[in-house]
Amino acid sequence: MTRKACFLVPFISQGHAALFLDAYGGRVHLSCARLVELPAERSHHCFIARETGEEMAIDSSALPLDHALNVLGVLTFLWLFVKIALVVGWVMRVYVLSEKWRGVDLASYGPWAVVTGSTSGIGKAYAHELARRGFDVVLISRSMEKLKQVAAEIEQQHGRSTKVIQTDFTGGSEIYEPIRAALQGLEIGVLVNNVGMVANQLVPFLSVTNVDKYTNDAVNCNMLSTVKMTQIILPQMVARKKGIIINFASFGGARPWPFNLMYGATKTFVDFFSQGLDIEYGSKGIIVQSVLPLYVATGMTAVIDKRFTVSSESFVRQALNTVGLSDRVTGCLSHAVQKLAIELVFPVWLHLFVAGTTLFEKYVGKVF
Repeated sequence: MTRKACFLVPFISQGHAALFLDAYGGRVHLSCARLVELPAERSHHCFIARETGEEMAIDSSALPLDHALNVLGVLTFLWLFVKIALVVGWVMRVYVLSEKWRGVDLASYGPWAVVTGSTSGIGKAYAHELARRGFDVVLISRSMEKLKQVAAEIEQQHGRSTKVIQTDFTGGSEIYEPIRAALQGLEIGVLVNNVGMVANQLVPFLSVTNVDKYTNDAVNCNMLSTVKMTQIILPQMVARKKGIIINFASFGGARPWPFNLMYGATKTFVDFFSQGLDIEYGSKGIIVQSVLPLYVATGMTAVIDKRFTVSSESFVRQALNTVGLSDRVTGCLSHAVQKLAIELVFPVWLHLFVAGTTLFEKYVGKVF
């Protein structure tokens, strides 16, 4: 019986492996055998199956396709190898080597730093770290008592000057003229748009408590604050041809997040706004960085298992080291690794599928 091999895999040592397709009497049969090539005088396309001793003719028309697939496989492997090497190299440079070789000298951009939402969590950590690196700091938040406390800490611990501005960022455009006036005359080198808010419940959009107020507050606090503070400070940076703007987005804005919809959507805006702004003003000496952290140990993540969080102080120290190295970062090494792992094993389509199940809704309802 003579058969024709449809596929030939030539890279197995001590013989070849072939997949055979038989079609006799309307029946289709697949079989696999190891082959031994016959002497040249028989045929260079003729093989014997080692297990059965049957002689088999190999269709030479399959060989060019086989070689093409081999080349494609090699190229795919090389592409994956280069991609992985580039990702690992980038992570090492941005998050590991930056501990010793930082991207830029932050203090050279101006004597003052402005931090919104600066009385707790990440904002407070930024204020302290910037002061430690030589900046005088403008603190902007809604609690005057906490503002005075953080200002006193910075002056005592770091010996830097401070200025406090009390404001509630859930307000509209009217709150920004007093801020503009208070910042008049200060040479601002760094702006950190950190202030943000999230609902303390994971529920469908219309089920959020007092949804009208929450949606207005979330848009004003998470989105409008970034735009208006940038609008106030960017002109003087452009005039000096140097400045740094750090905008806080979130990994929650990198993909849709059902049951936390407003937070994720507003942080997506911050991320896109930052990327576009960096393109527009990068040539004018302005660095715009979008930071997309995962879980940092703050009041907003109090319900999250501590094994998956990083302290605010550690996060901010690492994040500031990345300025000038990348315009879009997770902020720290552990978050970079978590992000890569999530994207690999939990792609967006699977994330949305799981979020769409009633099991997910019941689960988050119990946890939160």
